[in-house]
Amino acid sequence: MKKPELLAPCGSAKTLKAAIKAGADAVYLGAGKFSARAFADNFDDGELRDAIAYATHENVKTYIAINTLITDREMAEALDVAELAHNAGAAAFIVQDLGLAAAIRQRLPSAVLHASTQMTACTAKDVNTLGKLGFSRVVLARELSHKEIGAIAKNTDIELEVFVHGALCSSYSGQCLMSSFIGGRSANRGKCAAPCRLTYKAGKKSGTLLSLKDLCLADYIGELSEIGIAALKIEGRMKGEDYVRAVVGAYRTILDEGKLSEKQKSKMLGVFNRGGYTDGYYTGNHETMFTETLKNPYGKQPGKRRKNAD
Repeated sequence: MKKPELLAPCGSAKTLKAAIKAGADAVYLGAGKFSARAFADNFDDGELRDAIAYATHENVKTYIAINTLITDREMAEALDVAELAHNAGAAAFIVQDLGLAAAIRQRLPSAVLHASTQMTACTAKDVNTLGKLGFSRVVLARELSHKEIGAIAKNTDIELEVFVHGALCSSYSGQCLMSSFIGGRSANRGKCAAPCRLTYKAGKKSGTLLSLKDLCLADYIGELSEIGIAALKIEGRMKGEDYVRAVVGAYRTILDEGKLSEKQKSKMLGVFNRGGYTDGYYTGNHETMFTETLKNPYGKQPGKRRKNAD
């Protein structure tokens, strides 16, 4: 049985080095623009070349996230970013926008495309359609159960990537409009205002009623490997090097040794905690997924909606 690739988040040069030293097989990062994590440090042109060169030297693949929706006036610049990364040796591009994907295929025929989780691929039909459109890998929607993931794997030859750890959105795979309406910042443009982490009232209940616990599938890596998942993805481009080092190191240990000690698992879960962790989507145990009483980690309500927020 082939081990899945361990894919780590990198929001800065420091987290890139931490991920590689902790045992990542591949890393994903954003350029200065067009990344779904616009508030991460990300990488300008020179830093992007250096990051790809460093990872390549360490025999680690680099995937470039150009995974926001792209406007017509931005297309030329987005393609320039893709060409720069491709020429520097990037292994693949993670893309949400189908127009951008088509343009990359036309300009860079040898570029490898991965379909972002924000495409919300939930069935084998979705995955196979994306394969016909030129994607060699699909990052599945985060809302799928073990049974649903297995059914997809049995009915496609396209590589599948699954999120195994990190933040979850209340909306389907991050396709949130609430951020624009309430916070004036579009999640689909990489500027999530995190309204789902705020406090709300519903009947007699009050608290962070829309806030999901973070995902942790550490106990199910063997199952995912048996299914034939190509890559295990860790969320966290907004998080620091301690988080990346601890979480990547833990999943590396699981893949290489089969399990974590209780001490190792405690360290991984303790490095970042948003009201606990959940495997609710994967197992179907949805009742344990919400934090409900978590204090607002962002400190204040998001700003008023700006006119023409993008």
